[in-house]
Amino acid sequence: MSEGPNGASPRLAIVDGLRGYALIGLFLVHMLEYFELYWSDPTPNPVTTAVFTLFMGKTFSLLALCFGFSFFVMMDGAARRGQPFAGRFAWRLTLLAGIGLLHGLVYRGDIIVVLALAGFVLIPFDKVRSNRALLAVAGLCFLQPYILLWIAAGAAGAPWALNKPHFFSDPAMAVYLSGDLGQVLRANLWEGQVNKWWFFIETGRCVQVLGLFLIGLVLGRIGFFADLGRFARGRAVALAAVILFAAVCYVLKARTGGHHSGPVFWANMLFGGWFDLSCMAASVLVFILLWRAGGEAVLRALVPVGRMTLTLYVAQSLVFIPLFYPLGLGLYAKITPALALTAGLIAVAAQLLLASAWFKAFRYGPLEWLWRCGTRRSLDIPFRRRPEPQPV
Repeated sequence: MSEGPNGASPRLAIVDGLRGYALIGLFLVHMLEYFELYWSDPTPNPVTTAVFTLFMGKTFSLLALCFGFSFFVMMDGAARRGQPFAGRFAWRLTLLAGIGLLHGLVYRGDIIVVLALAGFVLIPFDKVRSNRALLAVAGLCFLQPYILLWIAAGAAGAPWALNKPHFFSDPAMAVYLSGDLGQVLRANLWEGQVNKWWFFIETGRCVQVLGLFLIGLVLGRIGFFADLGRFARGRAVALAAVILFAAVCYVLKARTGGHHSGPVFWANMLFGGWFDLSCMAASVLVFILLWRAGGEAVLRALVPVGRMTLTLYVAQSLVFIPLFYPLGLGLYAKITPALALTAGLIAVAAQLLLASAWFKAFRYGPLEWLWRCGTRRSLDIPFRRRPEPQPV
């Protein structure tokens, strides 16, 4: 496998492992959410609290970070070959957005289309050669200027800033709780998507995604994942810093909880977002620490899952929405959070085994292969692995 000037290779196992971990964490959140239906009547208990605290907002952020890194790998590889790639990457994003739109008809919480559309904003930043400038823009995104505006306006008594956020109104939920397949598909075509986009906008996740994309791009440029020994001391300092920051944000988030509108509510959203980001950063640093400290043999089990996240992410919805929703078995009203977590862990084990077996026979996941073919506008891309030649 060829390497670039900074040691980055087209496929780094540790990044695939991180992506696999992110997908599994996100899936467990979805299981405890009953793929959205939990929010019709949220009743926290120790199981939901533990899973949401560990993974909610963190694993989604990690997927966005990995997306930015993958952008670097593709753009850097094309540049070294002397081939412009911005246009092809835009087409690649268009195809991904199409997949996300189709998936969103089944599961309104789809994040594929969010990552794809935000990816278009990322393309011009490849021309910015200053990593400091990219980090400055990312920092501005993480400051959440939209939320800061709501806090300031609310503190000044602006009536619009004292209203409840739009995503609190969710007419699609009533359809999910009683509708048949056709009604759910129609709700997901508009009402469900409107609610989702209000959530991503008002919680600041849209600008947060762009910031994470830029961080992933910078990490690719400096060879952060390619040369793990190079940044050992810096990672140790960063881990201590983000843990301390996470603790502060957790306390502030707890003290501002319980409000549904106004400046205190938005301050709670701000502290919660910062808590999620710092926990995500800590998870990356701990993952690298464990990988280097002898845990690579175990953590490599996540690599095949990380190589087919698109396929597995879509498949999770296709399997569990008919199980949880009233359009199918309606288990959301019959299953406890503990049973949902148990089922999720069993499904995680099945996905680990499936992905491992899959890549013994195939080069790509099914959707990953179709996406690649669509990007190149050719079906002449090897899908099956050729059998190893036997010694004579």
